[in-house]
Amino acid sequence: MARLILFNKPFNVLSQFTDKGTLASTRETLSDYMDVPHVYPAGRLDRDSEGLLVLTDDGKLQARISDPKHKLAKTYWAQVEGIPDEAALTALQTGVDLNDGRTAPAKVRPIAEPANLWPRNPPIRFRKSVPDSWVELTITEGRNRQVRRMTAAVGHPTLRLIRARVGDWTLDGLSSGEWRDIKA
Repeated sequence: MARLILFNKPFNVLSQFTDKGTLASTRETLSDYMDVPHVYPAGRLDRDSEGLLVLTDDGKLQARISDPKHKLAKTYWAQVEGIPDEAALTALQTGVDLNDGRTAPAKVRPIAEPANLWPRNPPIRFRKSVPDSWVELTITEGRNRQVRRMTAAVGHPTLRLIRARVGDWTLDGLSSGEWRDIKA
């Protein structure tokens, strides 16, 4: 039976077990949070993003989760600079032109700051003259830094990005840095 782990990846942690970049690196990796042999991330989550990372020891399941051809929905909470108007939300919902092509339509809605949100270390930069707000985006693609590039393309750069859901799996009940086994 396949092993499946849900992990709430903290900010500034690499989505891998080793940092092959440098031998004396002090960057945190998954091995700083778990010592579980033979499991690998199903997809990636950028170092400066937080939230749900799914790990498994089943190669076929890993491919089904991470390969964009399967169109597994991933939901993100993005704290953005400014307050997106209807035009910005509509652009995200219909697809945004990026340097690597047009994105597929996303499900997008403004939300309040998520409940029970853990503090980020270091905190995001706050500017008194520029408000910030939260949006929830659900995408089925997996391009490099896609959500950040999409929000920037509509004039609202992402300040903080948290993946809240991958398919049917959610962050519910996981504090930052916590993980748990679930049934595959």
